Amino acid sequence: MGEKPATQTGASNTLGNVVKSAPDVGGFQQDVGNVSRPSGERSGQTLEVPSHGRYGYSAIVSRPDFNWPEGKRLAVYIGLNLEHFAFGDGLGAELCPGGPQPDVLNYAWRDYGNRVGVWRLIDLFDELSLPVSVLANSSIYDYCPEVMDAFRARGAEVVGHGRTNSERQGILPQAQERLLIEECTEVITRAEGRPPAGWLGPWISQSSVTPDLLAEAGYSYLLDWCMDDQPVWFSTRDGGRILSVPYPQELNDIPSIVGRKDSGEQFAAMIIDTFEEMLEQSTKQSLVMGIALHPYLVGQPHRLRPLRRALQTIVAKRSDIWITTAGGVADYCCTLPEGIIPS
Repeated sequence: MGEKPATQTGASNTLGNVVKSAPDVGGFQQDVGNVSRPSGERSGQTLEVPSHGRYGYSAIVSRPDFNWPEGKRLAVYIGLNLEHFAFGDGLGAELCPGGPQPDVLNYAWRDYGNRVGVWRLIDLFDELSLPVSVLANSSIYDYCPEVMDAFRARGAEVVGHGRTNSERQGILPQAQERLLIEECTEVITRAEGRPPAGWLGPWISQSSVTPDLLAEAGYSYLLDWCMDDQPVWFSTRDGGRILSVPYPQELNDIPSIVGRKDSGEQFAAMIIDTFEEMLEQSTKQSLVMGIALHPYLVGQPHRLRPLRRALQTIVAKRSDIWITTAGGVADYCCTLPEGIIPS
């Protein structure tokens, strides 16, 4: 999903809870994880800022250079979120403020994406010969299996995206989070004949151990972190690692259309501007441009038309770029010499 906070829609929520911000004490927010944060800075003391410990700082202008396949410099992929929501309970994006449960208006608005919007997008991707990474809630396989059948027939990559976007992954105890990952992985593996290589947490939600759990479950890359335009190796416990592939929160229809209330035309213009700027920037460093889409948003007719124009702009430069999938980016990075991809 995107940057807009999930809305708690049920009086009694069995699927997920909203995390409330901890109170501010002495000028710093109280710790909500495992790292003890200072309550204030006294004279003569050096403030130690807590760190995730997953990667170090690396300026993009100072890294070793590399090319994508065939000497290309800009990799472009589409991440299509296929999400299923609980009726009358749990989290969900809103078209407008929801009323008492069951919130029929917002549930039905989101469900439009699985019934109509996704099929319009499939037609568009076919028209433009665009591959896609399908970021799928595992409950989609039960709710609308025809959708996953259609993507399987087209050879689409399937990325794990939790069980349902009615729940938030990062607030779960470690054992329950591990179970969520296992259940999602099992459903996808059974349906697709192979396990997913990549993961995007529902609501971009991670706990302090999510990268560790993903690596231990056999995942090779994750999409939750938007801090770079190149992939980055994350350290995991016991000496392991997992690749972070850039996934956008700016070029993402949830924060754009739901969060900032941008129009379809504005979102399409963002895609074109980002593409043209990154194509120029890629003469200096090879880059990754992801486009994050949700069928209940860009599958609406008035947004689909400007999206088509934006994607046509990209496709017109097909010979100059590498149009791929998130998994394609991750696989290629694993072929590069050690030290090329920052960590």
